[in-house]
Amino acid sequence: MDRESQSLIKHREVRFCPLHHDRAQAHSASLLLADLDGVQRVVPLDPLVMQISYDVTRLTLRVLDDVLNELGYHLDNSLMMKLKRALYYYTEETQRANLGLDGNTAPRDVKVFVQRYAKLRHGCRDERPEHWRNYL
Repeated sequence: MDRESQSLIKHREVRFCPLHHDRAQAHSASLLLADLDGVQRVVPLDPLVMQISYDVTRLTLRVLDDVLNELGYHLDNSLMMKLKRALYYYTEETQRANLGLDGNTAPRDVKVFVQRYAKLRHGCRDERPEHWRNYL
C-alpha cells in the first residue's frame, strides 16, 4: 500500500456512554458497522470502546456517529471526546474537500467555464441597478 492510499484509511476509537440499557454497546455496534461499505475493520476493545478502520473516501466519522445515534446508541459526550470528534470531523472534511469528494467543490475546468459564461453578454442579466434589484 502506498503512502497516499494509506493516509486515506482512518483508525478511530469510538467510546460509548455507560448510561444505556445495552451494557455492551461496542460489541453490538461493531456487528452492525462491520458490513458497511468502506469499513475495513471493527474491533470491540471492551464493552464501551470500539476501534474502527475505514476509508475516508467512502465514509467519515461524522457519518458513522450519525448512524450510531440514529440507531439509538449513546456516544460518550465528555468534553475531551467532543473535542476529539470535532477535530476528526474537521480534518476529514478538509481532506475530502482537497480530494474533490465533498460535493460542494466543482472541478477546476467547470469553474473556468462558469467564469467564462459570467463574462459573456447574454439575455440572462438583470440590467437594473443593484439598489433597485433589492428593493421590496
